[in-house]
Parts: sequence; structure tokens; C-alpha cells
Amino acid sequence: MAETDENMVPRQIQNGARKDINGKSHVYYDQYWIRYYPPPAETLANKKILIDQLTRRTFHHTESGINTPGSKVEAARKAWHDEVDLDRKRVNAAMLAGALFNRATDIFTSIVDLEEKGIDVSPDNELMRACSASFEEALGLGKYVKHASGHDGVDELWGEPFKVFTLSIEDYYASRYIKIAQTMHAINGVAEAIVNTFAGQEAFDRIEQIVWDYARAACQETEIMKSDLDFFQNWPEFVSLGEKISRFEPNLFDRKNSLSPTQITEGRFLLREGRNLLRDISAIRVPMPISSQRYLATLSAFATSIESSTNIAANA
Repeated sequence: MAETDENMVPRQIQNGARKDINGKSHVYYDQYWIRYYPPPAETLANKKILIDQLTRRTFHHTESGINTPGSKVEAARKAWHDEVDLDRKRVNAAMLAGALFNRATDIFTSIVDLEEKGIDVSPDNELMRACSASFEEALGLGKYVKHASGHDGVDELWGEPFKVFTLSIEDYYASRYIKIAQTMHAINGVAEAIVNTFAGQEAFDRIEQIVWDYARAACQETEIMKSDLDFFQNWPEFVSLGEKISRFEPNLFDRKNSLSPTQITEGRFLLREGRNLLRDISAIRVPMPISSQRYLATLSAFATSIESSTNIAANA
């Protein structure tokens, strides 16, 4: 993304650049200015707080029943190993991943407790190695974990606590800004596909601005921390715009409407599905590429069916 200087000469913006926008500090990554929040001091205690927050957030956004206590790792592993039904085995793998996740956080809590008692735990200490191994195994099993909605593609969310463990806090924050930029790009891409699909369809002629407004609010939702007072303005707007999409009623009585009742019903369904996908992407702050690709393919098929029926009607 290029900006211009006082002489209107384009200049390239470097990732990590910062500036105030409307009195709020922002940082630039991959074509997006993102709300900037300074990272906390680099201590094990602060890492623990971050890991705990991210672990709770991860389990909140993933399927139920997988928040297995860390003390149950071996039982979860045996159940996964013994299961032969592939669908159930996938769930067992997710449960094992949850147990490993919790074991890692339990171990890290013990490490922080030791540090607070004045006992230094070196990076090559057995506890550190056990913590790292549990995180890594949980990360490897993340591909079996689904979003709470049933969507796929939450591996990146699953890996966030491990990033905090392996990176400095400052580097972790930088990685999150990159991921937020990717998420914003995904949100805008889905919104653009929705708008393009319904463009020119008189029955849906009022939906374009609502979708773009929802995408804007979704992008803001990805960047604003819930501890930020601006959350009290953005969240109600985000929710209410989503409700507008859910309540949207196509204009069935426009004489220019060329869609069949079945196509109108399908169109309304796709709008709601798009709203749900944008909501989920913004909530977990990762692009969810698998679910996005599936939805975009469905939109494309719908657009093709509209075009085909329009051509048939024109040639009749």
C-alpha cells in the first residue's frame, strides 16, 4: 500500500510502521493499519497470563467436549489409539490435543511458580522440555480440532499459545498483527464475493452496503481488544449489522426481479451463511481458509445457476 508525502510522491510503507489515526495508535502490516497495543514486559509471569488467556479463548471458540484436563493425557491417548471408527477417532484426537494443551499450561504454571519463589528454570530444564513437547504434540493434533460451529481450518488459532511459549512477547505481538492483517484481507475477500454475487439482482439490491458495513465492523472486531473502551461502541454495531443481514427480506415484488422463489430462498440462506462465516473469522482472528473456500465455491455455484437461468429465459 502506498501513501504520498507532502509533495504527493508515493512512498512505500514498511511493516511495523506506526502512526495515530483519529487519535488512536495504529501499526501497519501487509496493507492494513491495525490498532496498536503495546506488549507487556518480557517476563515468564506475563507469558503465563498470555498463555492462559489464549488457552481459554481457544477452547471457547473450538468444539465442545475437548477441554480435557492435563492429568488425563494418557487416558485420552489410549482412547484415541484404540478407536477404530474414523469419525470418532477424529474427536478422540481433538480430546487428546486438549489434554496436551492443558498439560503444557499446567507445567508452565509450575515453572512460573518456581520463578516467583526465586528458583531459576533454564530453557533446557526437564520441565521446559516437557512443556514444549506437550505444546508441540497438541499443535500437531490441531488439524483434528474444529471450530464450535463445525467449520474447519482453526489450526492457526490452536497454535497461538505455543507461539507465546516459543517467541518473545514482542515478537508474538508482531505475529498477531500479521495474522490480523491476513484476517482482514479474508473478511474483505468474502464480503466482496457476496456483493459481486448479488450485484444486479433487483431482489437483493439493498444488501450491498449492509455487507460492506458488516465487513468493516468485522475488521474492527479483529483488531480491538475487549479491554479497550471502544469495544463498547464497535461490538453493538457489529452485532446489529449482522442481525440486519439475518433479517434481510428480498424485494419479491420488483418487476425487474428475475430470480425464482427457490433462488431467492437460496440467496437468503447464503447471506446468512456468509454472515456466520464473517462473524466466526473475526471472532477467532484467523482467516479460516478451508471454510472460506467452501463458502466461496457455494457462492460461485449459485452465481452460475443464476446466470444459466437468466440465459435460458433470455433465449426462450
